[in-house]
Amino acid sequence: MNTFAEAIVSSGFQTLDFVILTVYVILIVSLGLFISHDRGGKEKPARDYFLAGNSLTWWAVGASLIAANISTEQFIGMAGTSFADGIAITAYEIMAAVILIVIGKFILPTLLSGKTGTIQQFLSERYNDGVGLAFSILWLFIYVFINLTSVAWLGALAIEQIFGFHDIFIEIGTLAISMRMFIVFTLFVVAGSYTIYGGLLAVAWTDVFQCALFVGGGFITSWAVLQNIGVIFDESPFGMLGRMYTDLTTGNNALDAHFHLIIQQSHNPSAFSNVPGIAAVVGGILLTNIGYWGCNQYIIQKGLAAKDPHAGQSGMLFAAFLKLLIPFFVLIPGLCAYYMVHVHPEMISSFNLEGSIEKSDDAYPWIIHNFTTTGIKGLSFVTLIAAIVSTLASLINSTSTIFTVDIYKKYINPTASDNTMVNTGRIASVIALLVALFATKPLLGSLDQAFQYIQEYSSLIYPGVVTVFCLGLFWKRASTIAASVTAILTIPLGVLFKFLLPETPFHIRSSYIFIILVLLFITISLHNKKTMPTEEIALADRRKMKIWALILGFIGALIIFITAVLEIWAQIQPDNQVLQYLNDIGIQAFFFFGVLIGVNAIWLWSGAKDKIADTKALPVRLDLFKSTTSYTYGTIIIGIVLILLYTFLW
Repeated sequence: MNTFAEAIVSSGFQTLDFVILTVYVILIVSLGLFISHDRGGKEKPARDYFLAGNSLTWWAVGASLIAANISTEQFIGMAGTSFADGIAITAYEIMAAVILIVIGKFILPTLLSGKTGTIQQFLSERYNDGVGLAFSILWLFIYVFINLTSVAWLGALAIEQIFGFHDIFIEIGTLAISMRMFIVFTLFVVAGSYTIYGGLLAVAWTDVFQCALFVGGGFITSWAVLQNIGVIFDESPFGMLGRMYTDLTTGNNALDAHFHLIIQQSHNPSAFSNVPGIAAVVGGILLTNIGYWGCNQYIIQKGLAAKDPHAGQSGMLFAAFLKLLIPFFVLIPGLCAYYMVHVHPEMISSFNLEGSIEKSDDAYPWIIHNFTTTGIKGLSFVTLIAAIVSTLASLINSTSTIFTVDIYKKYINPTASDNTMVNTGRIASVIALLVALFATKPLLGSLDQAFQYIQEYSSLIYPGVVTVFCLGLFWKRASTIAASVTAILTIPLGVLFKFLLPETPFHIRSSYIFIILVLLFITISLHNKKTMPTEEIALADRRKMKIWALILGFIGALIIFITAVLEIWAQIQPDNQVLQYLNDIGIQAFFFFGVLIGVNAIWLWSGAKDKIADTKALPVRLDLFKSTTSYTYGTIIIGIVLILLYTFLW
């Protein structure tokens, strides 16, 4: 393909598809700019710009959480991993639903009770300014060099593949810019056009529209793909899905991992390294989800902007239900691409399918290019663009919030007015986008599965982030020196373990690091001399805390003991098939799970028994953890769905 015009003609996009795209861009930018102003035409104050004026309803919180989360990481990255490894990658979404419930029950109410604006603000108040500043800089680095770059790069890759823009350059004087980098620039401009001007208020309410768009559009796209592939095999969409399941779980493909949620290492070592068996359920993926959903400003910011704790909690539950829907429309295109390329490759030449899958992340755009029709093709494309833009918008706003609130206001200009803060936030957003623009290609240009790039490098920081944040939130003995040491050691330990255990899946490596850091944190905190007498909590609350501490302590210890016995037994009887299977699915992840449960026993018991606390400890308030009957029923329903999924697709 030599020219832009030829690529457009060959893409299969018709006038209707471009009309759908144009209407979307105009609508989303106009909506964002309209929301950014009061009826009188005046700009919103700083609190509206950075925290939406604490006005979000439960459905706005839930929709905005999912809109911030779903991007090219899912549509392109996760679809690419499903093409390469199968549905086991669903663990990220399934376990996210569980963690969202936990965050809604325990973490969010505690943060809202303290009127927290940013995670870094909480860390500064709970420990000291040094800890807060360190994590502010860390998150800014991650947002700019990992999140903004990967979301835009994956989006550009998909658009390039869908339209066939390979090897096309735009010439500006003597400068030749690749089409992919031009698309990255365009995505930044669209997302920034209303976000930089309107702040979180514009982001949150446009997210509601975009969430409905890409959930509905995602299901329609997956249905259309199954329907069009089904025509080749004379199957209905459901029949086609059933045929794929049968063909990939029987006969010559009996050991294929694509329709199993738990991957065995011996069946697919490459897939196991990305989604390591049971460790994808009880291992380091829990750290990833707790860190991402509970300690990550661009996500938790939506909950902190809720109009009241009940709206925030209900929004988390709503988001958990939405997370269970995502695999159904994100993974199907990747599975369909795998089925066509590896099970029926003869069909590619027989039906003159265009393009090819050079990298796993090409799977989604390839399937959309070849198996969607006019109108649906445009809707699929807009669904993808909505996912990209909504996530970029949230990242831009959170980058602006962290820099302005946690660094500029605190250290550079403490007397800054609302107008100065808003303008500073806008300037910070522009600079972040420019840095990300120039960093994108050097960081991601040669990767095969960018979703795994995001998860692996994020896993370097989550063990320390979760330890410092969660223990600071719940344990009254958590000390500043322990937080500082943990923060300093987090990334060096991650790099060291990657060097020492290069073949070990990163989920399992992060589990080991968490165990080391949490034990170190507890040890240092127990020897902390900067303490104060603490007020005795109510007798009924002390009893509850002791009972739960004993229950969780016993469960955690039992899990660790049984796992240790099985590991030793496997060394004594290496030919035992049951023990071989348990090792094959990564049973060592239960060491981490036992420690994670046991840590909760420690802070509960300490909270009930200790007469001293760190000088900056939060008061123990069990009343914050009360939830409504609907929240309880919703939790039960999600639990039942998870059990059914793992029962039938183990």
